[in-house]
Amino acid sequence: MLTLEAAFEASGLAGAVALIADRDGVRFVEAYGHADATTGQPMEVDTIFQIASMTKAIVSAGAMQLVESGALDLDAPIGDLLPQLANPQVLTGFSDSGEPQLRPASRPITLRHLLTHTAGLGYFFIRPEVLRYFAATGMPAPGSLASIQMPLLFDPGENWEYSVATDWVGLAVEAASGKRLGEYLQTNLLGPLGMSSTAFLDALPDDAAKVHARTPEGDLVIQPMFLGGGEFEMGGGGLSSTAHDYGRFVRMMLRGGELDGNRVLAEATVAEMARNQVAPLRAGFMGSAMPDLAQPYDTFPDQHTGWGLGFLINPEQGPNGRSPNSLAWAGIFNSYYWIDPAKGIGGGVVSQLAPFGDAGGLGFFWGLGRTAYGVEA
Repeated sequence: MLTLEAAFEASGLAGAVALIADRDGVRFVEAYGHADATTGQPMEVDTIFQIASMTKAIVSAGAMQLVESGALDLDAPIGDLLPQLANPQVLTGFSDSGEPQLRPASRPITLRHLLTHTAGLGYFFIRPEVLRYFAATGMPAPGSLASIQMPLLFDPGENWEYSVATDWVGLAVEAASGKRLGEYLQTNLLGPLGMSSTAFLDALPDDAAKVHARTPEGDLVIQPMFLGGGEFEMGGGGLSSTAHDYGRFVRMMLRGGELDGNRVLAEATVAEMARNQVAPLRAGFMGSAMPDLAQPYDTFPDQHTGWGLGFLINPEQGPNGRSPNSLAWAGIFNSYYWIDPAKGIGGGVVSQLAPFGDAGGLGFFWGLGRTAYGVEA
């Protein structure tokens, strides 16, 4: 069987940390390569990474705590809580002069729409229509509230589109709790789970893993990209963390909402988060309007994948041993995780390489899966 060390060497990544966990603890954790390939700084198992969209699952769990308490409602119009999302408009096209053309949406946006990416929102780096809209109206600053304010691409509930929706979930958590998102998560989720290295940071520590990119010649260079320190704490991608911390979140989900005697979610809530919420729609495919940032991506192109309240769901047997109805997603700097409730195992790879969807990074992640399940390459 191809060793994980060999899989890393074949990946072309500057560095990564790989972790496998089950309900009882960490089975395997190992650091590979460099946190900074230009200085030779070694990767450590406790190196800080920008986990980007792996933030979404954590923020979704925080929102579901507030659903449990009655402070949030999955199916009430979210515009009642977040006025910016009241009276949504759908983008129907552009005039000959390039002006966006809009119509009122046929129904209000709900928290369920936001958690399932069926609200109609998009990402400018995925959908060219969003990029064109911002070009016509003024390109907002990264990390600004304006960067997540846009017309819808379709009526809420009519399609699936990966989007800024979880940023709005984070703002809903703030509005319902009366706390900043990071403060709420620290008190109610990160602290109880012992995720002491996970936070919204204003700046990365000097020894954090650097984002790398490949030159046309194949050399690795630093790409100065930071997803924190903006106008608001981005629920869709602003957390920094470690492999070990994220493993604790994975284990909590595997254990039905509890870890080390601390219950943060009811078992029924975890089961609902893990249920496909979007059928008959297919979820998971991401196009690309900016391939230098994120390439087109589809985890299971041969499956009619679904989406729960925060996770991609594969309805059929996955590759490398992953059970049907496992949960998964990723972060834009080629970090990936999975949670397999049927077999009680999960884990992930954290790395820092742009653009997203790198074949080498995915190959290393699939190698970790084979190691976890004892599957031959």
